[in-house]
Amino acid sequence: MDRVALRGLRIRGHHGVFEREREQGQTFVVDLAMGLDTRPAAAGDDLTKTVHYGIVAEEVAAIVGGEPVDLIETLAQRIADQCLAHDAVREVEVTVHKPEAPVTVPFDDVTITIKRSRV
Repeated sequence: MDRVALRGLRIRGHHGVFEREREQGQTFVVDLAMGLDTRPAAAGDDLTKTVHYGIVAEEVAAIVGGEPVDLIETLAQRIADQCLAHDAVREVEVTVHKPEAPVTVPFDDVTITIKRSRV
């Protein structure tokens, strides 16, 4: 399985369980790696036989910047579902970073990583 990856997508969203997270928002960072067979696209130099990572980036931005959810687990699942909606994508690994999470001790990052595939 080949991989098409997007790393470090930075999008402002209003996710979290606390009211101030919903009101003020914060920056989320998304990494994803989509598994697919790129041989048909490469053989014909044909974008329609792979996944258009620019479109995926826009879709991820719409999800993160869209309807608020309490959990980054939910956010990661929505992103995975959208990636798998592309015909060429067979599996996806999504990491959502919440570097501004309301944690009371010094920290670098909070993340959730999920891996999903077509059934």
